Amino acid sequence: MSGLSYLSAGSELSSLGTPTLWVVTIVGVLLLLVLDFLVTRRPHEVSMREAIGWSVFYIALPLAFGAWLWARYGSEQGVQYLTGYLVEKSLSVDNLFVFMLLLAAFAVPAVLAQRVLLYGIAGALVLRAVFIALGAAALQTLDFAFLLFAIILIATAVKLLRDALSGHQQEVDINKMRSVKLLRRIMPVVDEYHSTRMTVRQGARRALTPFALVVVAVLATDVVFAVDSVPAVYGITEDPYLVFATNAFALLGLRALYFVLHAALSRLVHLSYGLAIILAFIGLKLGLHWAHGIWASVPQIPTLASLGVIIGVLVVVTLTSLRATRGDLPAEREVVAERQ
Repeated sequence: MSGLSYLSAGSELSSLGTPTLWVVTIVGVLLLLVLDFLVTRRPHEVSMREAIGWSVFYIALPLAFGAWLWARYGSEQGVQYLTGYLVEKSLSVDNLFVFMLLLAAFAVPAVLAQRVLLYGIAGALVLRAVFIALGAAALQTLDFAFLLFAIILIATAVKLLRDALSGHQQEVDINKMRSVKLLRRIMPVVDEYHSTRMTVRQGARRALTPFALVVVAVLATDVVFAVDSVPAVYGITEDPYLVFATNAFALLGLRALYFVLHAALSRLVHLSYGLAIILAFIGLKLGLHWAHGIWASVPQIPTLASLGVIIGVLVVVTLTSLRATRGDLPAEREVVAERQ
């Protein structure tokens, strides 16, 4: 087999996702999403006990699923799933930084915060599904798809590192956000929140509420995060089913995790460095994989080694962050609102 035929257009991706497994997984994700909407149907402030309970559930569930995959399909698929899940969970914490800043900028009442987060999670799931399908199509039709994904990840890593080294931070000015400016051109906006209502009647016409604006702003950021998170997990596994499963499980627990980590998020001051290293490493892995398909002598990075590197980086940046902020009072730090 020639190097070019290894990545030739029209090649089929190998996947353990049978039609039945896909249906069961998608139905399960939808049921969990519906459950979250039912839990948040009555706006209320989230207690730490409630947040920890749901966080434990949404961590235990994907780990149990990973154990089942390992037992059913073998250690290779099990390691790919667990590594991909860890990558997506790490990137999801970056999502939480941005969500935290958006909620503060829009002065979202505490009782409405989890519903805003849930809309963001639902939107992210839809966008990830679209990007995963596009990524699978690209891998089957483009000889250079892996190289393209590698470039995207390395470019994102460079931007994260540059911002972290320069101490570059942005405050969210809602009056300058493109999504907000567009909505205000279409409809008037009232100043007060009306629970979870998106619109209210103002005189003879309908008007948007601030709740609608913040939901749209969160959904807009979902697009940015999907651009690098999907190529990142494709750098771990080429199986579209595993890519979808890792993304879905990583996103579903964000609502509860936000409230558990809210105070701790301000202390993870070195997270951007860690994410930059992880994305650059996966970009290198993808680049080597692409080159190996053309020149067989080019080495590849095993998935198990990737898992070790990712865990090591996360442990180091967590410890250094806690050391750097030791003795600091919990306070919300400003984070980059838009990574573009």
